[in-house]
Amino acid sequence: LGLNDSSLTGFILLGFSDHPQLQKILFVVILILYLLTILGNTTIILISRLESKLHTPMYFFLSHLSFLDLCFTSSVIPQLLINLWDPIRPISYGGSTECVLLAVMSYDRYVAVCRPLHYLVLMHPHLCMTLSSVAWLSGVATTLVQSTLTMQLPFCGHRQVDHFICEVPVLIKLACVDTTFNEAELFVAGILFLIVPVSFILFSYGYIAQAVLRIKSAAGRKKAFGICSSHLIVAIIFYGTIIFMYLQPVKSQSKDQGKFVSLFYTVVTPIFNPVIYTLRNKEVKASLKKELGKILGVNFT
Repeated sequence: LGLNDSSLTGFILLGFSDHPQLQKILFVVILILYLLTILGNTTIILISRLESKLHTPMYFFLSHLSFLDLCFTSSVIPQLLINLWDPIRPISYGGSTECVLLAVMSYDRYVAVCRPLHYLVLMHPHLCMTLSSVAWLSGVATTLVQSTLTMQLPFCGHRQVDHFICEVPVLIKLACVDTTFNEAELFVAGILFLIVPVSFILFSYGYIAQAVLRIKSAAGRKKAFGICSSHLIVAIIFYGTIIFMYLQPVKSQSKDQGKFVSLFYTVVTPIFNPVIYTLRNKEVKASLKKELGKILGVNFT
């Protein structure tokens, strides 16, 4: 089989085949992280549903974020593991939802800190459902648009993807025609789904910071900071890697840099959500102990 065979209907992922000494190590590390991601995010979803104290807008959005991470990692990592174990395998070509969800969660934190007496009125279930639906639909829409535009490009038999997933910037590099329009569309999508949500988050946290500074007691400031810190850490990690990857000109990205940045937000970032939200959150830890106690018949208190 020729690697540039024009009869191929899919792409050949080269993955980390140029680093053979790393492949088996990466396989083990990524498999462990994937299993932890499944365990952690499934736990967040179950705890959010089972524990009545967690039936709040924050945990409603957090469970959506965890479900999204499960879907995303399960659509990418199994193929990555196969590619690491048996390199040069052909695959077929397959969002931005998390960007919108994190922006929505920043609004939830703004209301919780700045408008606490009106929290339940402003963040009512119908609004939460609407906001989560907008996040999912926007992700589906941008994925369909980018996939359609990219797959209409002529690749002239170039089917080797020097990456471990079929990302749009990497596929654009394979095209044998001028891709200015596709790169411009990708940049506009980056503005809409990265810069705008980030600006909204910064705007929300600007008001939150002002509200926290007006709190006179140290205990009150610590509580307000605790309400927001987990979301802020997750947002910084996620947006930092995504903006670094997608807002660079396509031609300027080095192949190894792109691979390892993508590996970070594909494999590592999804495990941060359950770790940060459980280890830094007393409500989640207490609820987890309660549910485990019911299952095991043990009182952890």
